[in-house]
Amino acid sequence: MSHHDDLSPADIDHDGPVETVLIPRARDLGGFEVRRALPSKERQMVGPFIFFDQIGPAGFAPGEAIDVRPHPHIGLATVTYLYEGSLRHRDSLGYTQDIRPGAVNLMTAGIGITHSERSPEEARQTDRRLAGIQTWMALPAGKEDIAPAFEHHASDAQPLIEEGGASLRVILGTAYGETAPATTYTDTLYLDAQLAAGTSLPMPDDHEDRAVYVVEGKVEIGGQTYEEGTCAILGHNRAATLKANESPARVLIFGGAVADGPRHIWWNFVATSKERIEAAKEEWKRANWGEGRFHLPPADDQEFIPID
Repeated sequence: MSHHDDLSPADIDHDGPVETVLIPRARDLGGFEVRRALPSKERQMVGPFIFFDQIGPAGFAPGEAIDVRPHPHIGLATVTYLYEGSLRHRDSLGYTQDIRPGAVNLMTAGIGITHSERSPEEARQTDRRLAGIQTWMALPAGKEDIAPAFEHHASDAQPLIEEGGASLRVILGTAYGETAPATTYTDTLYLDAQLAAGTSLPMPDDHEDRAVYVVEGKVEIGGQTYEEGTCAILGHNRAATLKANESPARVLIFGGAVADGPRHIWWNFVATSKERIEAAKEEWKRANWGEGRFHLPPADDQEFIPID
């Protein structure tokens, strides 16, 4: 990621629209790379978003696969959104659902859920690619213990806005007068924007917290250029316009209402207190499936990720 080496907090015009710049940390998960923008030392959350991971792009040869064994979550909702490839979700509620580009998988953990993510069996013998975004959203304090739930929304269910050189798909929440069908638990902004070269896009101004993650190409905001793999967090109540200059660009715009307090994070658990996390940790360690909040997915119950 050497192309970001010359970008530092000192480069930010603090009177301009961008308040903070995050450079994601890259991690190799064995054959593919994940770049994590949130949480970071500069910012734990943007609106309800507390984890923000870019998956790939990665190529897989026949016989290679992603196999994330069953593991638990509490206190959050996960959103999976792909650009290329497919993943098979299985959870302890009994859902088995493949996700493909443009569709949305929303899994609400609430008091506790278990799920796995794997390459579909029928795709494992072909050359293929995988690219996408997975985010976690912290549930509001009063909803941490709600019942777990799962929703799948096909690509044609997401509102699509096309104007000038911009093509905008509303993944979650509201943007530019359109509302996505998936459940939200607080004001949420989550938008996939593709901009042709020379296209300008005013940022939505009706959400408290907003950020721009550059997936492909580069965009200009307030006279500063932000390249692929950069996350620019906007200041509250600051007007901003994105512009794709000499080449097309793809960005994710996300945010929403500022969270009702900081969160504790440990492994796959998010909570308002350490006590909630300790209780979930001890329950997962006991592995007494069916006797408490955690169960293994019925269609994937032969293994799980233990706590070290």
